[in-house]
Amino acid sequence: MFDKLEDILRKFEDITMELNDPSVISDQNRFRSLMKEQKSLEALVNCYLEYKKCKQAVEDALVMLDEESDPEMKEMLRDELSEAKDRIPQLEDELKILLLPKDPNDEKNVIVEIRAGVGGDEAALFAADMYRVYTRYAERQNWRVETMSVENIGIGGIKAVSFMIKGNGAYSRLKFESGVHRVQRIPATESGGRIHTSAITVAIMPEVEDVEVEIDMNDCKFDVFRASGNGGQCVNTTDSAVRLTHFPTGIVISCQDEKSQQQNKAKALKVLRAKLYELEQERQHNNEAELRRSQVGSGDRSEKIRTYNFHQGRVTDHRINLTLYKIDQIMDGDIDELIDALIAADQASKLAQQSAV
Repeated sequence: MFDKLEDILRKFEDITMELNDPSVISDQNRFRSLMKEQKSLEALVNCYLEYKKCKQAVEDALVMLDEESDPEMKEMLRDELSEAKDRIPQLEDELKILLLPKDPNDEKNVIVEIRAGVGGDEAALFAADMYRVYTRYAERQNWRVETMSVENIGIGGIKAVSFMIKGNGAYSRLKFESGVHRVQRIPATESGGRIHTSAITVAIMPEVEDVEVEIDMNDCKFDVFRASGNGGQCVNTTDSAVRLTHFPTGIVISCQDEKSQQQNKAKALKVLRAKLYELEQERQHNNEAELRRSQVGSGDRSEKIRTYNFHQGRVTDHRINLTLYKIDQIMDGDIDELIDALIAADQASKLAQQSAV
């Protein structure tokens, strides 16, 4: 591990030197690429430098203890030695996590799809609630949300919604949200006070660049129609909405949030790329079934991942057996505790796999 860390440190130092080279600064593409690489190594390098500093502090304190005769100085050195020794195993654990292979999609924007499942109107109302959860969470992270399409129902619920969240690390934070989210509560329309169980599905897909997924436009059919709902005068008076059909997969995507056909067409193609990428990822995951089973959830939309019980004020994530009694905060977008626990569990699983090899 430490040979690898030394190589990474040297690489980081080389990149830093290159970034100060005027010829590199003038080549913006090269400069941006190096800046991105430097940033990706920064946390690991800083952790390793702190580790080396602690190791050196232990060696120095041991030497000085042998040479020092003053009792107060000896006590101070023992404290410094103890502090450095305690920190070293913590840093070793952090280094092991930072050395885990990175998900190449982690820094990408995401496309989120929420669909009402079993439960009728109550499922649609919960879909609207979860749409708010993710948009509020995005606001807390200073990320931007762009709605692509919404199918509303008359009582304030949402049958289906797709939207993009743009921000650094969006996929790394939200990727474990894919799956079935179940709600148990008394619907506003329930006069008998009975608790109903409903469900929605959430899909989290990384935004995919044109070069990553090539689309043959001969496989696509675009239909235009008049957009419905709010969105300004011209949205409802022109055929600006776009329906994209991809013949090989049968995928159909509608986009009507923008005011022009071209903008909606571009958004529909973004969603199609993400869906095709997801299909390819699923195919690869199916070929690695054993690995997939050992991870924190498969990301399969049919997998029940979480239950929101309003009567008991709790949210339970079934993949890691975590229950939090803070449903009001969670429904207001405060989901960091859930996300952090899922990331930690995934890291622990990967470390265990690595140790077993």
